[in-house]
Amino acid sequence: MSVLKRILVVDDMMTMRKIVSKACRDAGFAEVVEAADGAIAWGKVQEPAEVPFEMIISDWNMPNATGIDLLKKVRADARYKHLPFILVTAESEAPQIAEALRAGADNYVVKPFSPAVLKTKIEETLNKKAKKAAA
Repeated sequence: MSVLKRILVVDDMMTMRKIVSKACRDAGFAEVVEAADGAIAWGKVQEPAEVPFEMIISDWNMPNATGIDLLKKVRADARYKHLPFILVTAESEAPQIAEALRAGADNYVVKPFSPAVLKTKIEETLNKKAKKAAA
């Protein structure tokens, strides 16, 4: 797997951000940017950067703006609508998963999860996006 440049990790719990960030570095991302909620994350997505984000991993349930709110903003903006997006949630109910997929999530991870599971989900998501781009 090639070296990935930049990923945005969004979660209101610092401990979870650290766990996800470490898994992202282990998956090959050189730079991990963190945000404490969807509103802060949306600001970071829009900041001018030499290297754009290659993926967003966001918790679902957060104050100010939820992960699903962030996902909908990303998908509604032509500049970012193809950005791979993984939603992390404690919700394992089928209606919530269906809502995430309808909103445009590329993948989802149900808490609790191991770093190995997250790494697999990251790789699956990037492979799906690469296949779509090549088609």
